[in-house]
Amino acid sequence: MRIRPWLRPVLIVLAIFGWLAISSVGGQTFGKLSSVQENDAAAFLPESAESTQAAEWHAKFVPVESIPGLFVVDGITGEVDLGKVQAFADAAAAATIGEDPEGRTVGDTLLAPPAVIPSEDGGAALVTFSVDGETYNELVGEEPLGTFIASTIVSTWDAQGTGLDGFLTGAMGFVADLLEAFSGIDGVLLLVALAVVLVILLIVYRSPVLPFLVLATAMIALTAAILVVYQLALNDIITLNGQAQGIMFILVVGATTDYALLLVARYREELLRHESPYSAMWVAWRRSLEPIAASAGTVAAGLLVLLLSDLKSLQALGPAGAVGIAAALLAALTLLPALLLIGGKHARGVFWPKRPAFESADAQHPSGLWDRIAAGVRAKPRRTWLLAAASLVLMAAFLPMLKVGGIGNRDYFLNNPDSVKGLAVLEEHFDAGATSPVRIIVPQDDAEAVAAAVSEVDGITAVYPLTESSATGQPAAEGEQPIVVDGHVELVAVTQVASTDAAAADIVGDVRAAIAETSPDALVGGEAAEALDTRLTTQRDAEVIIPVVLLVIFVVLILLLRALVAPLVIVIANILSFAAALGLSALVFTVIFDFPGVDLATILLAFVFLVALGVDYSIFLMSRAREESLRRGTRTGVEHALAVTGGVITSAGVVLAATFAALGVIPLIFLAQIAFIVAAGVLIDTIIVRSLLIPGTMIDIGRHSWAPWHRQIED
Repeated sequence: MRIRPWLRPVLIVLAIFGWLAISSVGGQTFGKLSSVQENDAAAFLPESAESTQAAEWHAKFVPVESIPGLFVVDGITGEVDLGKVQAFADAAAAATIGEDPEGRTVGDTLLAPPAVIPSEDGGAALVTFSVDGETYNELVGEEPLGTFIASTIVSTWDAQGTGLDGFLTGAMGFVADLLEAFSGIDGVLLLVALAVVLVILLIVYRSPVLPFLVLATAMIALTAAILVVYQLALNDIITLNGQAQGIMFILVVGATTDYALLLVARYREELLRHESPYSAMWVAWRRSLEPIAASAGTVAAGLLVLLLSDLKSLQALGPAGAVGIAAALLAALTLLPALLLIGGKHARGVFWPKRPAFESADAQHPSGLWDRIAAGVRAKPRRTWLLAAASLVLMAAFLPMLKVGGIGNRDYFLNNPDSVKGLAVLEEHFDAGATSPVRIIVPQDDAEAVAAAVSEVDGITAVYPLTESSATGQPAAEGEQPIVVDGHVELVAVTQVASTDAAAADIVGDVRAAIAETSPDALVGGEAAEALDTRLTTQRDAEVIIPVVLLVIFVVLILLLRALVAPLVIVIANILSFAAALGLSALVFTVIFDFPGVDLATILLAFVFLVALGVDYSIFLMSRAREESLRRGTRTGVEHALAVTGGVITSAGVVLAATFAALGVIPLIFLAQIAFIVAAGVLIDTIIVRSLLIPGTMIDIGRHSWAPWHRQIED
C-alpha cells in the first residue's frame, strides 16, 4: 500500500497526539484504582456459596454489620498496666479521625464503647473496637474511612508511651495491613518493573534512545488500560482487587515490551533491505501483524476464560488482563511505529549508535549465536528434543513436594505486620477462635441436636445460641432465650484456632459433615467458612477453566498455523513446560523459602498465564517457520526461523520473566509465588521449549508438522 509522502508525517503526528490525549485522561485515574478495589474475600464468593447464604441469614439476626478491630496488648504485669490500657482505650475513642471531613471521633463510629478485657493468665489485655460496617466503608477521597480509623487507633497507642507492646489485629488490622501491602502497586511495583525492563532493553539495543521509546509506549498503553478498567470497576461490571490490579500492570508492561521487541527486530531486519524507513516499517508491520495479533488474541482469550470462574476475584482478572493486552497490542502497532518514524528520512537514528544501514533488497540477517544453535538442532533434531523433554520431566519430578491447599490470612504476608503479631499474642493469651466464630443457621427444632453434634467435632471448644446479649459481645444472661428469625436460630461455634488459620477451614468442613444428616438445611458460615468455600470454589474453577484454556489455545493455533499436528505438539510442550515450572517452584518453595503451602488459585492463575504466554513465543517462532517453510521446505524453514527469531524471542522472554518477578516486591505470599512460577516458567519456555523442544520436534517430523494441510510444503 502506497501512502502519499505528505500524508506520512500527518499520520505520525495524529497517532502520537491521539495516544497522548488518551494518556492525559488515563493518567488522571492512575492513582484512583485503589478507590474501586474490593479486597474482602467474602465479596468474591458466589451467591450460591453456603457461607454467603449464611451471611445473608446472619444479617437478619444482627442487622447492623460490625467490623471488629482487636487491639491486643502484651506484657501486662498488673493493675497499673491495665490502667494504661484503659487510658488508651478512652483516648482512642475520643481521638478525632483527622482525614474525616465530618470531624468525627473514633467513638462516633463504634457500635459500643471500646471494652478492655484482661486475659485469664493476666499477661495480656484485649481492647475491642466494633466499628459500624456502613461507616467503615465510607470513602474519604480514595480510601475507606476504616483505613483512617485504624491508623488513628494505632497512632493514639504510639502517643501513649506505655512501654508495652500493642498490635491492631482482627478484620480491621488485617485489612489495613493488606491495603498497606497493595499500596506499593502504583509506586514501588511499577518503578521496579520499569527499571528492570529499561536495563534489559539497554543491554539488548545498546542504544540510549530506543529503550525509552519502548517504555514510553508501555506506559501510555498502561494509562489507556487503567482508564477502561477503572470505569468497569466503578460501574460494578467487575470486582477489582489489588491482585488483579498488580498483575494487570505487569501484563501491560511485559506484553507491550514483547510486542515492541518483535516489531523492532523485524523493522531492523527490513532496514537492511529498504532504503526508505517508511517502506521498511510497512513491510515489518505487515509481517509482524499476524504473529503479534495472534499472540495478543491467545493471551486475551486465555484470560477471558477466567470469566467462567465462580470467584469474582478471578473473574475480574479476566477482563482487566484482556483490556491490558488489547491496550498493549494497539500501542505497539500504532504508537510505537509512529515514534520510530518520527525522524522521517533520518528515522534510523533511533538505533544510534549502531544504525542499520541499507545493504540490498536481498540482504540477510548477520549470522551469529542463534545460527549455530539452529544448525545444531537441525543436525540432531531427535536427540535435541528428547534431551529437552527429559530435562522438563526431571524438573516436573519435584511436583510431589508441592503443598497445595488453602493458606490462612495470617500466612498472606511475607513480612510480619502488626495484625500477624497481634494474632500470635491473641492465640497465646485468649481463646482466639471466639473473635470470629463459626456461625450456624439452623431450624429452631434442630438446634439442640445440631449443637450436640457440633460440640463433638475436634477443634470446637464451645457452642451456644445467639442471644440479644451475645450479639453485642456480652455474656448471655441466665435463662436468656435465643434470637429466632423465621423459625431459625443461629448457633455460635468457637474454634480452637483463629479463623485466619488454615486449620479453621478444615474444622468448618468437619462441622458441615457432622450436621449434614442431623439438619440438612443448616448453613455454616463465618470467616473460616468463607475460606473453605473459596477453596472449594477454586477447585471447581480449576476443573472447568484448565481444559477450556487448552481448547481455546489449540483452536487459535490451528487457525494461525493452518495445521493440526504442530498445534498439538505446541500444546503438549507447554503443558510439560508448566509441569516443569511447577516442579521447580515446589523445590524452591519447600527447601529455600519454606512457604506454608500454595493456594490452588495461585496455581490456576499461573497456569493461565504460563500456557497463554508460553504459547506466545511458540507463535512468534512457528508463524515465521511456516512463512519460511513455504519457501525453503520445513527443515530449512524451521532452522532459519529459529536463527532469525532466537535472539528477539529470548530477549522478550527475559523481559517478561523480569517484569513478573517484580511482583515479588509486594510482601504478599501469593504474588511472590505467582511471580516465581511465571518467571521460571517463561524462562523454561524460552530457553528449552521454544529453542530446543519444539524446533527439534518439528524438524524431526518434517513436512507432516503441517498436516493435514501440508501438500504444498516440502520436507
